[in-house]
Amino acid sequence: MPGRTSHKVASFPPQVGGDCRVLVLGTVPSLRSLELRQSYGHGQNLFWTFMGELFDAGRELPYSERIARLHARGIGIWDVYRQVERPGSLDSSIVKASEVPNAIPRLLARETTIRAIALNGGKAAEGFRRHVEPKLSAAVRERIDVLALPSTSPANASIPRATKFAQWRVLLRYAKGG
Repeated sequence: MPGRTSHKVASFPPQVGGDCRVLVLGTVPSLRSLELRQSYGHGQNLFWTFMGELFDAGRELPYSERIARLHARGIGIWDVYRQVERPGSLDSSIVKASEVPNAIPRLLARETTIRAIALNGGKAAEGFRRHVEPKLSAAVRERIDVLALPSTSPANASIPRATKFAQWRVLLRYAKGG
């Protein structure tokens, strides 16, 4: 993009509690998320709206309480990439040559209760398929369902909210108490 420089963007540590059943993977945090030091921090991102409707972990709660409620239901969150270069917040602006994946295969080998990976959007799914999936052991591949879900980002406005939510409801199938 002319006139814009790429900035290194780093992922947050994984937010995975004991007995995690579902790991939701985004790409990397937006600029607003980095500013707030909270995953899915942009006020128009539907992630916390959906988590509120599904798991009573909505944006009206303090961030630490939202994370605790997700953990109580067996939901963890992380990102496909540990680091990328990207001007702005759009996933489409990620410089492909700069992509460094997180150690997801190691986490999945260690956290044997995880039964599903929920990929938040097309770029997360693309990165997972390219960088992570080839490094998964046969045992992990057998154990885990990979769910490609529509992005909760406000940039993904072409899919109606109700359609997105209907697809995100699949998390209930894997969550504790669901």
